[in-house]
Amino acid sequence: MIKKSKIWFFKKNALWLFFLFSVVACQNAKQTENSLSAESKQPFYFFNKNEHIIGALDSLVENKFLPYVYARIENHDGALLFEHSAVNRELYPDLEVTGDSWFRIWSMSKIVTISLVMDLSEDGILNLNDPVHQYIPEFKNLQVALSADGKAITDYAYDEVDEICPVQYIPANSEMTIADLIHHKAGFYYPWSGIDCLDKIWTDQDLNAAKNSQELINRLKAMPLVQQPGSTYFYGLNTTVLGLVAERATDKPLNLLVKERITGPMKINGLQYTEPAHATLLPRTDGKQGFEKINVKNETDIFGAAMPKYSPDHSLFMGGEGMIGTTDGYADFMRMLLHNGSLNGHRFLNEATINEMSSPHTQTDSPWGYNGYNLWVTGDTLKVMGVGEAGFWVSGGYEGTYCWIDRKRKIVGLVMTQLFNMKTAPSEVFRGAVYQEIWKHEQEQE
Repeated sequence: MIKKSKIWFFKKNALWLFFLFSVVACQNAKQTENSLSAESKQPFYFFNKNEHIIGALDSLVENKFLPYVYARIENHDGALLFEHSAVNRELYPDLEVTGDSWFRIWSMSKIVTISLVMDLSEDGILNLNDPVHQYIPEFKNLQVALSADGKAITDYAYDEVDEICPVQYIPANSEMTIADLIHHKAGFYYPWSGIDCLDKIWTDQDLNAAKNSQELINRLKAMPLVQQPGSTYFYGLNTTVLGLVAERATDKPLNLLVKERITGPMKINGLQYTEPAHATLLPRTDGKQGFEKINVKNETDIFGAAMPKYSPDHSLFMGGEGMIGTTDGYADFMRMLLHNGSLNGHRFLNEATINEMSSPHTQTDSPWGYNGYNLWVTGDTLKVMGVGEAGFWVSGGYEGTYCWIDRKRKIVGLVMTQLFNMKTAPSEVFRGAVYQEIWKHEQEQE
């Protein structure tokens, strides 16, 4: 089991553990492949219009767990095996949610940024053991917060956090590396800690108000870390800092790096940082007191209320939280991982790199699995619960976006919504229904 003193932050963010891809000819080919009518050619034909799976998704909306939901399963070639959407028509009478609808994907941005940095590493542009201050010298003299008693913040259990304030600062005594950023061992945090004095420092800096990367760096250097770099796992803003490193290493903005190295060469449409000109993001909903539409910008608790900005003229690209994507587009990115680093004829990452990214690195004593390079690999607990199996690669985001890769059956699955203060995990409901059908079919074939 994970030690309580090492996971108090995750008890406030437990959903994260559940939450962890052409040219015209290629597009036409995919549309042909995507036909759900040719059941005899599909090894997962029993997904098509499956009443059990559809009912599970509909129940999430009917029981008012979600305002709307879209789910999708593709095989390794991108053939569409299943899709279904459901919408609460009392709340959103005219809303249509499809595979081309744009979602805020939040922490599902992280694996994209990490994959980009691994590509830069393969090209010799940076090394994972490089110190972060080699690229961001402004971080040369960062401070670390200790409790009023002089103890490390991460030594406190969840029910002891009230004893931490006021914090004191000491200089960092270890060198922060790029690998520390990947593994959430660098010490950057989110303002969800439950430690009021630390959260206030974060929100006072108003990081999302930064107009560009340089301004974000200037604000971050004025904040303390919550641990000595390299000491332990602490989920936070580390991957956004990783994106800043990539920008400094290449002298290019993160959105351009993603386009040049990921979406362009692999012909992925539906994965970017700014809102498309002829589309809008799906509406935000708060589930705390039933469903309530969110129309004011600062009504959410993530980032201390503020939201990442998605307007085309904005020039701050947050690599850990700030991407938007369609379900179809993110499925293509997932299929790159399923294909061990290549998609649509383009080799993006070496197979050895994919193996490294999916190997155990942190949280290795968790009953839920282990963490690779911010790619969660599931454990046997899912099979015990009847909602999946060991060995899935998963990722998820704050508003309820979720995806998994089943390498055994060569399929990718996604279930997507946009809801704050979620009361149930749609990933468990959808994936559970899917694998009940898979196991039943596989038993029938024995």
